[in-house]
Amino acid sequence: MDFLRPASWEEALAAKAEHPTAVPLAGGTDVMVEINFDHRRPEYLMDLNRIGDLTEWEVQEDSVRLGASVPYTKIMENLSTELPGLALASHTVASPQIRNRGGVGGNLGTASPAGDAHPALLAAGAEVEVESVRGARRIPIDAFYTGVKRNALEPDELIRAVHIKKADGPQQFSKVGTRNAMVIAVCAFGLALHPDTRTVRTGIGSAAPTPVRAAAAEDFLNAALEEGGFWGNGKIITPSVVKQFADLCAAACNPIDDVRGTASYRRHAVGVMARRTLTWTWEAYRGAHRTTEGAA
Repeated sequence: MDFLRPASWEEALAAKAEHPTAVPLAGGTDVMVEINFDHRRPEYLMDLNRIGDLTEWEVQEDSVRLGASVPYTKIMENLSTELPGLALASHTVASPQIRNRGGVGGNLGTASPAGDAHPALLAAGAEVEVESVRGARRIPIDAFYTGVKRNALEPDELIRAVHIKKADGPQQFSKVGTRNAMVIAVCAFGLALHPDTRTVRTGIGSAAPTPVRAAAAEDFLNAALEEGGFWGNGKIITPSVVKQFADLCAAACNPIDDVRGTASYRRHAVGVMARRTLTWTWEAYRGAHRTTEGAA
């Protein structure tokens, strides 16, 4: 195994172009486990830790540009207001040591359906900034996951950053596991309310071959909230609407039985998390709505 250690982003792109099979290494929290257990033996390993740009973030007017290697700890400490869903997901990632090293770029690169960041990124409607010597492009998160542990990257491309819109409403993340952290999710669920566009987005992890959205559930809830005038009146969502939303989220899953849980359990758990996160986020929205009305 040859070890590549570029000193700049340009050097990294050149090395990736010359060695398309090179596996990027930043936090190493997934890659090194696979190598240590001899599940993977890449011909080239490319260390990106000398490239400072990857560990930086920029809060812009409407969005956050998050470097691919920004550690989860930094997201929790600095971006909980702008990216609340991702910050909540970051809290559940492994141990403090791994949160100090791992970043969103690693989750995206490995594209495991169990990656904790995926549901939050799907719910927020993120875009992945990738680049090669041929140029840069942004991939919408909905088009990024292409199969089991496969993504839309070309062989010569590297992930540079993730662009995520700043939260315009409440967001939540929920995860089922044998404990809160230090565990691979049995399943996970992310939900984001977008009052500016009067829409809701979801993200489901570890309950299908890829991270997915519950599109039918979103369409149903968006229509129900609009028809009932809920965005404007801030009333409690009726239990029948909450139940139908949860059932549709469970139906969006395509899970398997494995050592962490059965397919039927995963479907059930996703439904429970959908119901709970919708209740939590809508209560937060109602609270903000009442505060705004009082100030007016």
